[in-house]
Amino acid sequence: MCAVVTRVRPKRLLPRRPATGQRPGRTRNRASTWAAAGLAPALLAGGLVAAGATDSATEVELSVGSTVTLIGHGHGHGRGMGQWGAYGYARKGWTAQQILRHFYGGTTAGKVDRPEIDVTLTGQNSVNVHADAGMRVGGQTVAPGQAVSLSGGTATIRNGCGGAAVRSVPATFVEPLSMAPSRPAAEFLKFCGSEKAYRGALGVEGGRVVNRVHIDDYVKGVIPRESLPAWGDSGGAAALQAQAVAARTYALAAIAGGKKIDDTQNSQVYGGVEGEDRRTNAAADATAGQILLKNGKPAFTEFSASTGGYTAGGEFPAVVDEGDSVSPNHDWTATVSASSIGSAFGVGALQSFEVIEANGLGPEHGRALKVRAVGSGGTAEVTGEEARNKLQLKSSWFSVQGQQTPPRIVKPPTGPAGPGFGLDLGSLNQLADQLVPGASKLLDLAISVMNGRFQQLGGAAGPLGAALGSPTLTPDGAGVTQLFEKGMMFFTPATGPKVLVGKGLERFQQRGGIPVLGFPKRDALR
Repeated sequence: MCAVVTRVRPKRLLPRRPATGQRPGRTRNRASTWAAAGLAPALLAGGLVAAGATDSATEVELSVGSTVTLIGHGHGHGRGMGQWGAYGYARKGWTAQQILRHFYGGTTAGKVDRPEIDVTLTGQNSVNVHADAGMRVGGQTVAPGQAVSLSGGTATIRNGCGGAAVRSVPATFVEPLSMAPSRPAAEFLKFCGSEKAYRGALGVEGGRVVNRVHIDDYVKGVIPRESLPAWGDSGGAAALQAQAVAARTYALAAIAGGKKIDDTQNSQVYGGVEGEDRRTNAAADATAGQILLKNGKPAFTEFSASTGGYTAGGEFPAVVDEGDSVSPNHDWTATVSASSIGSAFGVGALQSFEVIEANGLGPEHGRALKVRAVGSGGTAEVTGEEARNKLQLKSSWFSVQGQQTPPRIVKPPTGPAGPGFGLDLGSLNQLADQLVPGASKLLDLAISVMNGRFQQLGGAAGPLGAALGSPTLTPDGAGVTQLFEKGMMFFTPATGPKVLVGKGLERFQQRGGIPVLGFPKRDALR
């Protein structure tokens, strides 16, 4: 089998492609028959018509209903630690330190040099809070039962939420009785109305609501949103500890680089107290203050859901990730219409699509580094990551089924693999569904449906704007969300894909979001 751009033998015609609308199963069977006969169907798209008696490459347009099958591995960019790989290694008996050394080669253990960080809360637009044990504002103590609202550099102390004003003091932050980490729940600041609780202080800076919180408390609100707490009950406590160190280090490295931290996938998903879980809190406490250093500074500890079996290299050496065998996205396939590819790459009617450079690490030549699409309107060459985003793929580790000419190999720096134990962890989907029942099927369904809805709304030019992250399973496994430049998309099998943008999304978050309202049942496109 070969790519659409193929060399045709003299005086020989290939079979005609089947009519548009032919069932995919029948097309695949015919493609297999042609391959066995030494002939060359076009990317499982139903074959191609080649005319002429020359021994030169011939480009042939695909039919409107043609499809391209991609063989892929992993979920995410694959740089740094693979979260499913960390879990797989923890199940094999690795410690958090072994996991971190394996994925973050060239780093050393270190301690935090700044205990508190500021996190912008994107779903809040004002501060009006109370605390069961009381608070502090502008150097004054606020009694239990009282509330504080901030406006224009002035804090107004009131007799409860919405109560009469008691006094006003100059202040831009409301603080708990103590800013130390791991304080009791009575000291948490809670927003009036939603009762959403946060550790640390809450204030306003530059017109945005900010949570000033100890770094160890911050990671407690991150780990459950970026990994699965249930891993702590199934032999994966070390993976959660490794995640705590990586999340803590990542935030400090971002700040050192001049980046502001918020509570979305732009930084790390952070849910405050309501996002916490006892198992991930235990991981944060067990690694309190621990970070990774590179050249004496916090390392940029990127992580991704699933490496597919080999990390991508970059900031850290690429390494084999045997632990990723437990990932529900260790292996995957995607079938994309030729018209979708042509449109996504802006080349008109697609004539050929192939990976021309790859990193050579792992099956199918490893991750795609450069991809070429040729169509009736021209040629486009993009990076593997750009192709992943254009086609909404799980990762850039993919190959084109039927491509005959191998890509040029450009290997990244590689490092030694960590110690192996050779334990078979069994079925990937069984393990995923044991942790979050129905996770693998729900995520696959959501990706397909949400991508269709995104295209229906006009893609990146529509009300959502460009995607800022991949579809992500909610911590309880009830549904899937995806963040975009101008809003979010939510999916459950019962509600279907629902889109919230602008004020609609703000209202939803202010009223408590999914924990209070459940998944949206209708769109709010403005």
